[in-house]
Amino acid sequence: MSLNSTTFSHPPYFLLVGIPGLEKQQFWIAFPFCIMYAIAVLGNITLLLIIRAEKSLHQPMYLFLAMLAFTDLVLSTSTLPKMLGIFWLGSREIGFLSCLAQLFFIHTFSSVESGVLMAMALDRYVAVCHPLRHSSILSMQVVVALGGLVLVRGVLLVSPLCFLLYRLPFCQHQLISHSYCEHMATVKLACGDTRVNFIYGLFVAFTVTGSDLILISVSYTMILQVVLRLPSTEARLKAFSTCASHVCIILAFYVPALFTFLTHRFGQNISPHVHIMVANLYLLVPPMLNPIVYGVRTNKLWDRVV
Repeated sequence: MSLNSTTFSHPPYFLLVGIPGLEKQQFWIAFPFCIMYAIAVLGNITLLLIIRAEKSLHQPMYLFLAMLAFTDLVLSTSTLPKMLGIFWLGSREIGFLSCLAQLFFIHTFSSVESGVLMAMALDRYVAVCHPLRHSSILSMQVVVALGGLVLVRGVLLVSPLCFLLYRLPFCQHQLISHSYCEHMATVKLACGDTRVNFIYGLFVAFTVTGSDLILISVSYTMILQVVLRLPSTEARLKAFSTCASHVCIILAFYVPALFTFLTHRFGQNISPHVHIMVANLYLLVPPMLNPIVYGVRTNKLWDRVV
């Protein structure tokens, strides 16, 4: 279908490439992706059901964990079914508005996940550094308010991205070199002025990632100072072990997120298949790991499972 730029401001649909350079291998790559998605869905639904059923788990740490599980379900489900359709069925077409909707959910809930990880770090800080005041500082109302603020922040920051994208003309450009509708991958197809999109995208990324990473770093630095002063070696090792698992989850989310964000803008020398593979794993690995790590590391949850 030939599109005339004077008739259409944007095409009725886009075509998603999948993983550029690995089109022939995509069929087989889909199998481990599907297994990871199944683990993520099963693990996170199990977490939500256990936390909902057990009143003793209605505490800040577990409520934040439930928020994380819900966020992971939305993130992975926003991308994986369509991705598997591309890899196995060659179903590359996605409607323009469907693309915007997918983009909205991916970026909004990436922001929410970042915010929940930050809230969990604050919870650990209060639990370790102010244990006697933990229940008063992080009451149920405060936990719910934090969750609401994180969600509202994501919606308010990401919505303009969609409106800015909608106003752009795309002429005859339809092929997105990605496995899903990502903001910068879609913006690159526009034939209008994209400077506002580029600048606002940077602003959102640095506002969310920058503020959350600073608070997470400060929280764990203060936790470390308290842990190092513990008189018992066993207590120190236990605290280090708990913090290490949390830090691993944080790194599993932020490292690929920053890699894919920076590569879109400044990584012209990075191979496209490497970039897109990391971008895909960024939305798969954390949702798969979170219920495993937190479920195994948290005795109360593990006791309910076994």
